Amino acid sequence: MNQALLDKIEATYSRKTPLKFNVGDTVKVHTRVKEGEKERTQVFNGIVIGRRGHGVNANFTVRRVSYGQGVERVFPCNSPFVEKVEVERHGKVKRAKLNYLRHRLGKEAVTVREKKAKPVAKPAAKSA
Repeated sequence: MNQALLDKIEATYSRKTPLKFNVGDTVKVHTRVKEGEKERTQVFNGIVIGRRGHGVNANFTVRRVSYGQGVERVFPCNSPFVEKVEVERHGKVKRAKLNYLRHRLGKEAVTVREKKAKPVAKPAAKSA
């Protein structure tokens, strides 16, 4: 099958505005949950420990420690049930997958250094 044709078909199912976050970021994922007739928004916050796939098949894994127990959840990037992803902190990491966080306990499990914002260069004053 032609790749251009596949890309065209996948474009109809992909998200209009792509999610902007990286591995190591602390995020809040807002998901829609159906319970019988009712529908509500549930928030899952934690550290993004990995992304995989591309196009329609892309997904990401978020990990948090809740009551001393590690909880991981995988979210499809293009799912209509994922309403939005808010980035709380940008993490500075050197790896694409943060599986080493699974073996850490307490504060160590949450510790990822924060990425510093790049300084904005001031425009030089013009002298006449």
